[in-house]
Amino acid sequence: MKLELGNFYVKDINFGEKTAFKDEILSINKEEALEVVYKDEHITEADIKIVRPGDMVRLVPVKEAIEPRCRVDGGALFPGVTGKLIQAGDGKTNCLKDMSVLVVGKHWGGFQDGLIDMGGEGAKYTYFSSLKNVVLVADTDEEFEKREQQKKNHALRWAGMRLAEYLGKTVKALEPEDKEEYSLEPVTKRAKEVTELPSVVIVMQPQSQMEELGYNDLNYGWDTNRMLPTFMHPNEILDGAVISGSFMPSSSKWSTYDFQNFPLIKRLYKEHGKTINFLGVIMSNLNVALEQKERSALFVAQMAKSLGADAAVVTEEGYGNPDADYIGCIVALEDAGIKTVGVSNEATGRDGGSQPLVTLDPKADALVSTGNVSELITLPPMETVIGELEALARDGLSGGWADDEILGSSVKEDGSIIMENNSMFCGDQIAGWSPKTMKEF
Repeated sequence: MKLELGNFYVKDINFGEKTAFKDEILSINKEEALEVVYKDEHITEADIKIVRPGDMVRLVPVKEAIEPRCRVDGGALFPGVTGKLIQAGDGKTNCLKDMSVLVVGKHWGGFQDGLIDMGGEGAKYTYFSSLKNVVLVADTDEEFEKREQQKKNHALRWAGMRLAEYLGKTVKALEPEDKEEYSLEPVTKRAKEVTELPSVVIVMQPQSQMEELGYNDLNYGWDTNRMLPTFMHPNEILDGAVISGSFMPSSSKWSTYDFQNFPLIKRLYKEHGKTINFLGVIMSNLNVALEQKERSALFVAQMAKSLGADAAVVTEEGYGNPDADYIGCIVALEDAGIKTVGVSNEATGRDGGSQPLVTLDPKADALVSTGNVSELITLPPMETVIGELEALARDGLSGGWADDEILGSSVKEDGSIIMENNSMFCGDQIAGWSPKTMKEF
């Protein structure tokens, strides 16, 4: 399986008469773009805005991020989701780099939604402040969700994917500035000099805890709650096989953009044939019942052992209950004789003094932390708000609150905010973006 990603670097974005990419500038016909958005009858209000790094703009509630792309040979950008099933990870896909499509609720947020500051102190907390962003800000008639803490955000998320496909088609027939090529030989047919290197597998645990369909990450359109651990080619992940769901506190999320660009996968690829033999991806899941967690851990360990893995990297999307899956998987791999490193965020409380993970084990002795979900963040008012700032306090965003006996509301009268890191959109960047480091006191 060979994937060629053609990269087109976006220097700026503006609105114009025609949607096109020329001289590193993406021009968007807003009227046409909104027609793509309004293809879903449940979209009642929509607008498209452009924000750039350094803009004094606050976005909330942010629901999704997607990199605009197109398949050169045709087919849905997200197989089984935005179109018919096809094999992802093989062929040519062109990508608009240094930008994303962000989906923001015009009025209503929920537990799984987050915040992005494009400028000022808050910009350092999320990768997406460094990108040029096309912002779809919209509302729907999904009345049943408005007062629900958990929201499927179906109409908004799918509108974002359609918009990303529409923009991606601007580069379908163009020659990319540069190309990335990703290929792996079949596991049993690799050169001796490769197989003599330490064999490494990455175990990904996407969010799949909701037993009701419509909230979880999707794998080729299949709800990951219904999935057993599955061996996948890393190219599939990088090429749209998996999309983000609408569950889990925002700082812990893997957006669809994260799956498309998963840095941990790309780093393992970079070392393949040099320092390691990169076997591929075991796509696991996160469960609710203890027996389900144990079963998945056993499947993962057996699969890794059968593949001949000497080492594994395990990374979870989330924290709290999923920590039991995460640690259980690490322990099962260690018991199988596979050296394992875990990558996740932690929940050590606002004072940083609590147990970082819900469950721990002495065998989980190589853990990488990408940040504390409970860290308090105080930010000044922002010149412009896209979306609805009150959603942070009113709608149950995981890091915001309507009232705290000591801190009051997350949203102050002057527009300044106080919240937990939980609400920072993909703020802990567990996919591998994180610039955070430890400090000693």
